[in-house]
Amino acid sequence: MELKGRKVLVVGLGVSGFAAALFLRRRGAQVTVSDLRSAEALGRHIPALLDAGVNVEAGGHGHATFRRQDLIVLSPGVAPNTPEMDEARTFHIPIIGEVELASRFLKTEILAITGSNGKTTTTTLTGEILKAGGLTTLVGGNIGLPAVELVDMPENQPGAWSVLELSSFQLESVDTFHPRIAVLLNLTPDHLDRHGNLENYAAAKERMFARQTAEDFLVLNADDARVQQAASRAAGQVFWFSRTKLVRQGACVHQGVVVFRASETASLEPILPVEAIPLKGAHNVENALAAVCAARLAGVKAEKVAEAVRGFHAVEHRLEFVATVRGVEYYNDSKATNVDSTMKAIESFPGRIHLILGGKDKKSDYTTLRPLLHERVKRVYTIGAAAEKIEAHIAGAVDVVHAETLPAAVAKAHHAAEAGDIVLLAPACSSFDQFENYEQRGRVFKELVAAKKSTEGK
Repeated sequence: MELKGRKVLVVGLGVSGFAAALFLRRRGAQVTVSDLRSAEALGRHIPALLDAGVNVEAGGHGHATFRRQDLIVLSPGVAPNTPEMDEARTFHIPIIGEVELASRFLKTEILAITGSNGKTTTTTLTGEILKAGGLTTLVGGNIGLPAVELVDMPENQPGAWSVLELSSFQLESVDTFHPRIAVLLNLTPDHLDRHGNLENYAAAKERMFARQTAEDFLVLNADDARVQQAASRAAGQVFWFSRTKLVRQGACVHQGVVVFRASETASLEPILPVEAIPLKGAHNVENALAAVCAARLAGVKAEKVAEAVRGFHAVEHRLEFVATVRGVEYYNDSKATNVDSTMKAIESFPGRIHLILGGKDKKSDYTTLRPLLHERVKRVYTIGAAAEKIEAHIAGAVDVVHAETLPAAVAKAHHAAEAGDIVLLAPACSSFDQFENYEQRGRVFKELVAAKKSTEGK
């Protein structure tokens, strides 16, 4: 892809947009960045862009800006169907995303992972397994480094692997993207405020493997009915993972042991006992199975897979144990940004839970939480813009406290919880009403808990 001298517009100055702009500039493109946010809001990025020779348009999109380009690169946070995008298409200007841009320059094999929940844990674990197996491995995408930043790393060489976590937003704007191994973990309603309905959301996810061939591998969840349907649209070789049944080929649990089957005629290869997986929750068994399957397909030996899984620890903000204060355990699952992920978090504990819910609503249905709340949760503390909707949906199922903010919720839960109880942040909402992102929300939660621990000890 020749970029030198081409006029390229980057729309949206998030983490990936910033990285894409500098990447394009390093390759000699004439780069402009356009963002709806004010120059003040973008302040920390603007000096570095200007120093690199990037033009910055802040506080709105100029229509003329979109007409004068040879290429447009969309950040994931920007919807592809805005009036400006539609107008650009009338001028036949190519529009791609940052992941698509990166994929055209990555020399490595690509192992791509998506799904509604579990992406970060599975991506991180898969990366660790590949590294343990002696494979040169880069990890990024929707976590850590944007995919485009991996291109200029010395490890970007043939024979290496790029393990990428990908969101539906990133996959909306791929075109020639072609992973050697693709993993679809699960599909539950999420981001309906962007995609409109579950069908559109699923279609965005499935773009991940649209360019695969018969030489590639697609790893699917045999326990998820919606994911099973994707097999009929697969061009690659389909492998499965399952927590509940034997699979024709792939990874599953058999008599308490994680096993791998390399083909329909192959024998079961033992990897490690399920009880040796050091992560809480049945959903994390599924994540581990997906990682095991992908890693074996990438060529990592069984003993190295087992070694890496045994040594793996929970990723920050994903059912992360924070501290014990006065006999109460605190867990940070700020990454639980949809209802299904919150249900999985609740199911990881037998009961006695004080649950913090709320944030920015994504057109979610919180009534599905009611049975679990009644069964395992002592009290819910609501925060953020979605609080009133959540309270209406779960009324009568559990005692609810309207806390408004995260500090207030932690304080109220700390006051009410007794030794043996669990305080769990699993909000079922995005964080953008009160925080920059779910990471900041999780860090604030941990700081609040640390403050309680420092004043009251164990």
